[in-house]
Amino acid sequence: MNQKPEKPRGHLFTCRTDAKNHFPSCSDSGGPSNMFLSVTAVLMLFSCAHGENPAIQVILTNKGLQYGKHAGTDWIQKMLEHVTLPDISGKVNVGFWCSIHYTLTNTSIEKCDLPEPSADFYPDATGLKTSMSGLSVALSGQWMTHFGIIHDKGSFDMAILGVDVTSVVELGKDADGHLSVSSANCVAQVGDVDVRFHGGASWIFKRFVKHFKKRISKEIENRICPNVEELIASVEYHLQAMNVSFEVDPAMAMNLSLSTSPTIDVSSLNLGLKGEFFSEKTRADPPFEAQPFTMPEQQAFMLSVGLSEFTLNSASYVYYSYGVFQRFIDDSMIPPGFPLHLNTSLMGPYVPQLPKMFPGLLMDLHVYARDTPMFSFQPGAVKLGIQGAVKAFAIQPNGTQTPLFQLNIDLTLSSKVWIADGKVKGSVSTDNFTLTLAGSEVGSFGTDALENIARKVVEMGLEILNKRLGRGLVLPRLKRAQLVNSVLKVQEGFIALFSDADVFLTDRGFNQQN
Repeated sequence: MNQKPEKPRGHLFTCRTDAKNHFPSCSDSGGPSNMFLSVTAVLMLFSCAHGENPAIQVILTNKGLQYGKHAGTDWIQKMLEHVTLPDISGKVNVGFWCSIHYTLTNTSIEKCDLPEPSADFYPDATGLKTSMSGLSVALSGQWMTHFGIIHDKGSFDMAILGVDVTSVVELGKDADGHLSVSSANCVAQVGDVDVRFHGGASWIFKRFVKHFKKRISKEIENRICPNVEELIASVEYHLQAMNVSFEVDPAMAMNLSLSTSPTIDVSSLNLGLKGEFFSEKTRADPPFEAQPFTMPEQQAFMLSVGLSEFTLNSASYVYYSYGVFQRFIDDSMIPPGFPLHLNTSLMGPYVPQLPKMFPGLLMDLHVYARDTPMFSFQPGAVKLGIQGAVKAFAIQPNGTQTPLFQLNIDLTLSSKVWIADGKVKGSVSTDNFTLTLAGSEVGSFGTDALENIARKVVEMGLEILNKRLGRGLVLPRLKRAQLVNSVLKVQEGFIALFSDADVFLTDRGFNQQN
């Protein structure tokens, strides 16, 4: 069993005291955190392994990247209103033997000029490049000092000005198919720090303000990139902790691990997911493979998702192997007014010899799939081929079953699917239906009449299904996003969803400690 990586410590916006020099780093994490979180917010929604061809492709376009950056910036700005900063303590040497000890307390953020960062896909590092220029933070609080037996106190104002940060984040894939992130490069610079003391004997500190500014400015500058890397490590931890497969129901689970490393060009990021349903009991691979497909570029949308027919067929294979596609039918399940009932004496119009050979016996039908039902995506339509069979049995007075005959059913369904009013809607029709006699213990007989009955049963089922599809199925909502302005298109071998998204970044979206 793989162990989860040790959780790194991190923060969104903190003001910590250096253990050695006792100088604060008040703005080093707010700006870089905003910059990195805003461009990874959308990625966190989709990351969740063998096989080179992904069955599912998720493409984030530049429009989506810029939206994620903007949403993340707004969220960080709101978060800063609730940030509290710890006390800061230190000392200033005023001679070879004398030091003034100080404490800065009740520190709060009065204002934060948080410019929106730039964010770009960066093919050179297979990742993202973000930069921010001109971050400024205004702080205020109380100061206390003691010099020997002399104690004093007052207030202070601090301004951290012109913080510039550039970061390159590399994306990859680990051995288990998780999306991985790492810091490829980081450069930071602080323009200036201004500190003003008020009240008490604050005039004593004025001669040391220049010394304060240099120490604080350098300390903040040195802490920015380590905090960016700490944040990236925190995101990496959460990505590694995500499950790349999950249970769908007792019969089946789904594998959403990355099948290939992320690919990036100047306008988009492509994540290829395995997208295979599998049985947790057998773990058997289906007797077919995912075929390559190319998603059309749609820069007008934030997001594109391509689903190949392999994904649906792998689900169908699991259910077929699990024995889901079968049912036993007795006469109590037949509506009273239906033209066919499961009694040998009433089957004369369809199987003439049956009432003579087995008079007055109830019957059972075993309906099942002869092979895996298979989906195929064709331009504008989804096809489903079903190879079924019906075995008929007579129930003897002692309860034993006597086999009578087997009918094979070959059915092809065709469906149209579209999105309207935020719902997936569709319609299904019959392309082909045939019923043939595959074997008989009562002799040969014609199947035209039974085929007409079976065809009516299929039409009744499709009528019920089409009413449900006409009402539509609500588009699935991701954990922190809602798809909007969505378009669905069926292409050769895959179905494509093009969509914009509304992202909801709340306190629960990212742990405040990370």
